[in-house]
Amino acid sequence: MPLLHNPDHAGHSGRVHRTRTTLAVAALAALVSTSAPAAPAVASGGSPAGAPASVAGAASSTATSDEATQRTIRLGGVKVRLRPGTRQAITVNHSTGWHARVSFWRRTEASGWNRIAGTRAGRTGYGGLVPGPKREQGTGTTPLGSYRMTESFGLAKKPAGTALPFHRVRKGDYWVQDNASRYYNQLRNKRQGGFRWRLDGYNSSERLRDYVGQYRWSVVIDFNRPHPVRHRGSGIFLHVNGDGATAGCVSTPKPFVRQAMQRLTPRLKPVIAIGR
Repeated sequence: MPLLHNPDHAGHSGRVHRTRTTLAVAALAALVSTSAPAAPAVASGGSPAGAPASVAGAASSTATSDEATQRTIRLGGVKVRLRPGTRQAITVNHSTGWHARVSFWRRTEASGWNRIAGTRAGRTGYGGLVPGPKREQGTGTTPLGSYRMTESFGLAKKPAGTALPFHRVRKGDYWVQDNASRYYNQLRNKRQGGFRWRLDGYNSSERLRDYVGQYRWSVVIDFNRPHPVRHRGSGIFLHVNGDGATAGCVSTPKPFVRQAMQRLTPRLKPVIAIGR
């Protein structure tokens, strides 16, 4: 961060009149130097300045008093757009193909942003990555950008300590992908109605019990939520790895998803940032 501008100094120097005597000029210069205090230097944190924070073990970046008010920082090589009060972040740094390095970060006043968990076995969509506003349903692309994480679900019991709202998947649960439904991009049971759950193809909704391994635990990524744009896509999650690429979600090995669910805390305003 640059040094703070000092308006008093600028105004004073603008009103200085030249004199013909060297003594007067020297005296005036001395007066300016003593009456205009130097602007305080602001320490620059490793991540906000643009250099990735260290990712070795529990390495940390330097904390600053201004960091909490900054809207965009870099962590693990990924640009992260913060919400007011954000102190937790997951970064997805795309490497090659559909592979990515996924890291969990926590900010403290004492030490700034710390990487507390990570894996190089993350995966993204088979269709590549695309800016969120340009994503289209059915393309298998993962949306670039930063998104909130506000709820979770799973076929298994929630991990001990989970603070995010959790839904235990039951028979008849779908994630609505029917563009004609008012419940587009929401979890809904077919008994509740309101979407065409029998459809195949483009508008078919995802029956969650069909993905026993992947949806053992899952965190909802608030892409195209809570006010969805039709045909942009629905059902973007952080879930457990399957056999290969995802259809647009982010996936990691099971231990990482479990740890993420145990650590994510709503009051810390967590976000996930997907970059390359």
